[in-house]
Amino acid sequence: MARSALGERHVVRRLFQLYAGLALYGASSALLVRSGLGLEPWNVLHQGLSERTGLSMGVVLTAVGAAVLLLWIPLRQRPGLGTVSNVLVIGVAMDATLAVVPDARGMAVRVALMASGIVLNGAATGLYIAARFGPGPRDGLMTGLHRRTGVSVRLVRTAIEITLVVTGFVLGGTVGVGTLLYAVAIGPLAQLFLRVFAVPAPAEGSTVVAGRTPRRAILRS
Repeated sequence: MARSALGERHVVRRLFQLYAGLALYGASSALLVRSGLGLEPWNVLHQGLSERTGLSMGVVLTAVGAAVLLLWIPLRQRPGLGTVSNVLVIGVAMDATLAVVPDARGMAVRVALMASGIVLNGAATGLYIAARFGPGPRDGLMTGLHRRTGVSVRLVRTAIEITLVVTGFVLGGTVGVGTLLYAVAIGPLAQLFLRVFAVPAPAEGSTVVAGRTPRRAILRS
């Protein structure tokens, strides 16, 4: 009974981290949007598509996530609870935050929103990945291409993100100092918060709900 209770608490904590991380990821990305100083690569594309289609960024993010998930089929990737939840939760959290946070006025406020967005995005990444419920659809695309092509994760990620930024910028997405700072800071921040939010190993005999997260994968909304 004691082992069962410990196992249940372990799973509850992981679920809390998963959904708290996803919600915070969407909210932090919305802060970057409101700063107007540049977005992370995937959201440069999402914003560009939003400008062209008239759909909200959250809806575009969800649609793109679902489309990317379809690319997992030829790559033979297996989605987990975290993968599906990523598609469904982040876009909703982003649109909800955009609905209550107005555009920033004044450079000091814009810089504060940008800095907060980047740091909170790193915290969200640590929360989500440390829960170990499977990678997001965009991370799965990166690691899947790495396995299928033999090209290093670093080169695959770089190629994908350059393509995203260029395409998104052409479509009307915001590229700026926030984009550069995000690229430089997100790796160290994610590593820091992965340690902070690491979930202790479950007691022997407890139930395992999800498999391991691919190494060196960082969530991209």
